[in-house]
Amino acid sequence: MEVDPVFTINSSERITFIPLLDQLPSYQSLLYRRKSSTIANKRRGSSRSRFGSIGSVKSTVSTINRHDDKEPEVRPIRELTMSMKDKRREREKRTVKAQDLGNWGQWQRNTRRYLKRMKEDSEDRLNSMKLWRRDIHQIEARFGTGILSYFSFLRFLVVLNLIIFLLMFCFIMLPIIIIPYTSGNATYSHPDSGNVCSVYPSSARRGLVIFHEHITDLLSGGGFLEQTYLFYGFYKVDKIHYPSCTYNLALAYLLTTISYLLVSLIWIVKRSATGFKQNLVKDEDSFQCFCNKIFAGWDFCITNEKAAELKRSSLLYELRTDLEEERMKQEKAKRTRKDKCQIYTVRFILNLFVIAVLAGCFYSIYLATTFSQEHQRNQVKVNFIVDLIYEYLPSIVITMANFITPLLFSVIINYEDYSPAFEIRFTLIRCVFMRLTSIGVLLFSLWSQITNCGEGVKCICGYNATLYSCWETRVGQEMYKLTIFDFIIIAAVTILVEFPRKLIVTYWKSGFSKWWGEQEFGIPQNVLEIVYGQTICWIGTFYCPLLPAICTIKYFFIFYIKKLSLIKNCRPSTRPFRASSSNFFFLGVLLIGLALACVPVGVSVAQINCSQACGPFVNYTTSWEALPTAVSELSLGPKNFLHALSSEAFAVSFFVVSCLAMFYVIALAGAHKKVIKQLKEQLDMEGQDKRYLILMLCQAQGLSRPQPSSSSSKPRSCSSPSYHTSFNSDFPQGLLLVHPPPNSSTHV
Repeated sequence: MEVDPVFTINSSERITFIPLLDQLPSYQSLLYRRKSSTIANKRRGSSRSRFGSIGSVKSTVSTINRHDDKEPEVRPIRELTMSMKDKRREREKRTVKAQDLGNWGQWQRNTRRYLKRMKEDSEDRLNSMKLWRRDIHQIEARFGTGILSYFSFLRFLVVLNLIIFLLMFCFIMLPIIIIPYTSGNATYSHPDSGNVCSVYPSSARRGLVIFHEHITDLLSGGGFLEQTYLFYGFYKVDKIHYPSCTYNLALAYLLTTISYLLVSLIWIVKRSATGFKQNLVKDEDSFQCFCNKIFAGWDFCITNEKAAELKRSSLLYELRTDLEEERMKQEKAKRTRKDKCQIYTVRFILNLFVIAVLAGCFYSIYLATTFSQEHQRNQVKVNFIVDLIYEYLPSIVITMANFITPLLFSVIINYEDYSPAFEIRFTLIRCVFMRLTSIGVLLFSLWSQITNCGEGVKCICGYNATLYSCWETRVGQEMYKLTIFDFIIIAAVTILVEFPRKLIVTYWKSGFSKWWGEQEFGIPQNVLEIVYGQTICWIGTFYCPLLPAICTIKYFFIFYIKKLSLIKNCRPSTRPFRASSSNFFFLGVLLIGLALACVPVGVSVAQINCSQACGPFVNYTTSWEALPTAVSELSLGPKNFLHALSSEAFAVSFFVVSCLAMFYVIALAGAHKKVIKQLKEQLDMEGQDKRYLILMLCQAQGLSRPQPSSSSSKPRSCSSPSYHTSFNSDFPQGLLLVHPPPNSSTHV
């Protein structure tokens, strides 16, 4: 049979053949893959693939040479992988080449260099002005990049809420504030005084007010705070007329609401793109997971001894988890049909129990909201503490449900026989669903009260105007109370739970304190807390325009509370949470919260009748009507253009183009995954090649030594090595020098 030798290309691009390389496992694996072909087709295909490979290698060599020729012109000399002598020579070449350029070429070159340097300097200045830059570097140095990702995520939310507040302030509040100082003339929305829907009684307290009532108003958003810039009902301006233009506040209110949701969506998607790329490349479950953890799993940002010990424990836990998953895979493969039926039955029963627990929590939230609203309507005052509990009853029930259900889920998951990694993900999914859906249940409870005028009675105003004369303000007050109560709980847990626990564990040496241990700084649980708060902020901004400013201040203080808790009270979790996967997970959960926030805001804007006694949409049935009315007042050209954008033909065309773009991106991602898989297989095969060459080197060193006497030597087996799956160390002597190239027909 014809021999298929391996080729190389020398500097003169001439093909030379090395018979030794025919024995490499990578080449033998290539021959093994052709076993289904006939000998003639195989020879023809081998020659074709070989010549194709020669052409590809030639093109690769020429491409590399061209790239090397162009690369020094683009990259700075200090970044080149050369010795100092070669760098000096390269600098001299560039100097000579620069002298050959004309005046125009030199000016372009200097301008390009100046702009690049100016860009780098500006980026350095912007990085130095980042919020909490020094604090985050200290956290990274002491606890690594996993916990760093949480605080970076918290900083991102602070900046995002600040931008949302600036949008609401510049386009809604500022035009009203500057009316007395400009030549603008404001027209207010004056509802019909004889209509029952237009009555909006004041909630401000009259006469002598006790001090604790001001505290109640401050915590509940009622009383003196209800008709201020804080809530929707204060903005009664319809339009502001200037000498040269007219500012439509109702349209600005609607467009600003849409804008802050779009800005949040674009920014989150942009930040999550990097994490998605890393998750696309990263696939440790199927490619050298143990090697990656052992040789590349250490975080070299850690300098604290305690943090280093915790990181070591984290790596040990990760390795145990991987070994446990491998063990469970083997057990799963050995399961009989009876075992599978038993496991699925247990999971079905436990999931029914989880659904029952969630249903009970949601029903409790519904009852608490209904009871709280009825107590506020009756206006029965008991005392300060009881009245405050009635005000915050829905928030208290939601917080208790968010505290109890994760503990219950962590116990239930132990009996469902999942892998350790899937247990963490599945528990987090249940907790995310519980936290975010509880907000939806609260809003559903409120709207069921708002749109209910009694059994068999149709609401004249489209909502219960008798009990909720300005229902948007009432919803805003609930979101305001949830935000304030969430901050109080976070601060109280840190001061009243984590700090005493730290003192007990540190200074009271007993079996109980050793069993209890220090509080772990769980990254997923802390992230769920702030995502829950941010979802409330997105929903409540339409009803409470100053809520983003409150959330900005809230997250600002939470940063220092969590930093103090991390340094003084808690220890990092032993369960690993890498920064690359953390950022993508955080933003993915945040994106779910944003999608959930868009639903109630969209329903209230487009479906529920807006209040006829307050707000900028008094002259409209729903808030969305402000946009079609403003479009109808435009001139013919812009009106036709906007109507074309809102037509069905444009919607269908846009949908088709979006689908094509989505299919292209999916195909591109699949191609990239396939290339990544091939590269990983190539790396694996290169490792086998290196192992084979080391064995050959050991054989050669053994041949060069003097042979021991025959009486003391042990017999060796002359079995031929296997090149495909494993390597036998019992190679025949002299294999390196006299073993002929393998015949392709013997490997099929």
